[in-house]
Amino acid sequence: MTKVVAVDVHDVRFPTSLGLHGSDAMNPDPDYSAAYVVLRTSDGPEGHGFAFTIGRGNEVQCAAIRALAPALVGRDVEAICGDFGSVYHELVYDSQFRWLGPEKGIMHMAIGAVVNAVWDLAAKRAGKPVWKLLADMTPDEIVGLVDWRYLSDALTPDEALDLLKKAEPGRADRERRLRAEGLAAYTTTPGWLGYDDATAERLAREAVAQGFRQIKLKVGHNLDDDRRRLAVARKAVGPEIRIAVDANQCWDVADAVSWVGQLREFDPWWVEEPTSPDDVLGHRAIRDGIAPIKVATGEHAQNRVVVKQLLQAGAIDILQLDAARVGGVNENVAILLLAAKFGVPVCPHAGGVGLCEMVRHLAMFDEVAVAGHTPDRVVEFADHLHEYFVDPAVIRNGAYVAPDVPGFSAQMRPEALERFRFPDGPAWSGS
Repeated sequence: MTKVVAVDVHDVRFPTSLGLHGSDAMNPDPDYSAAYVVLRTSDGPEGHGFAFTIGRGNEVQCAAIRALAPALVGRDVEAICGDFGSVYHELVYDSQFRWLGPEKGIMHMAIGAVVNAVWDLAAKRAGKPVWKLLADMTPDEIVGLVDWRYLSDALTPDEALDLLKKAEPGRADRERRLRAEGLAAYTTTPGWLGYDDATAERLAREAVAQGFRQIKLKVGHNLDDDRRRLAVARKAVGPEIRIAVDANQCWDVADAVSWVGQLREFDPWWVEEPTSPDDVLGHRAIRDGIAPIKVATGEHAQNRVVVKQLLQAGAIDILQLDAARVGGVNENVAILLLAAKFGVPVCPHAGGVGLCEMVRHLAMFDEVAVAGHTPDRVVEFADHLHEYFVDPAVIRNGAYVAPDVPGFSAQMRPEALERFRFPDGPAWSGS
């Protein structure tokens, strides 16, 4: 019998603030970081997962993951990998952990890291990438992954089952298309707020040459700067390339409507996170006030209930799930089903270390087995730190290539764990 023998937790931080990579109006100096977890087993592959942070606070996230270890150590690997909902339900409904949330904040992100590590382990044992493991499940099996409490006023299990059965006949054709063409991406690489105009212009031109049909710029710190930067970007990419803008939660509702109005001449495709991620009605008011410019949000949605309300209220045009924000794969399956019910395209967030690697699996599962092919689906790509992963994200002609390596692509190379270990790894200690 193969068992989980240890849960190792690593505080891994990359000094991206030195180049202002990832900088935005609310987070001017991020160090892309991972509270990284490894499920070690007595025999066979390990399971890898992480919660993404931007530096300070990673130690708190690591402590939360360590608190979950006793629930995993000694468990039968076949049992936890054979019932994909067991670990998720057990951790989410542990009464003492739940009191800290429920289903939000540091503890819920820690649960997501562990749940994703279980999925990584299960997929490795099955010899499939996670997207394929999910896409090969029957509609009944997919519905069984979801915690339906709090959701049935918006989507019932029977409705989800019907949705999945309607998508089933086209799965094989969509998978062939995915493998042949990849999944369309957009890039944030030109748009970090700390970049000067020349750098942004060069990277925008390079993005178009690489096949991207959409780029994204960070906004919200200074209106005059935003207008200048958008003018530079629009001139660089031309009128046919979409430019999205991302305010990273920095505005009140009225400010968002006014500010975006001052950017309208540059034809922004969407405005992302214009206000607090918890303000459902605020997003609806902004959407009403800036139409036809779209509203996108979801990367900081704390759980499936917030997503449900955003959809019920007609508050967003684009849903941006995050692979490492909510309670792992199981909760993100629920979010994908909710979005499909409401006909809202899912354009996942991936601006952070390892997020591109993981989130492509969720988007590809959505493409093949849930929402099907939608022309407005684009998945974020940020060209940072991929070389430190065993199965790095690959972009070809502006599209994500479907991975074939078994697992969830969350596994970092050992040398990365060693070099960027905080605070005593060589990247931090100077040794």
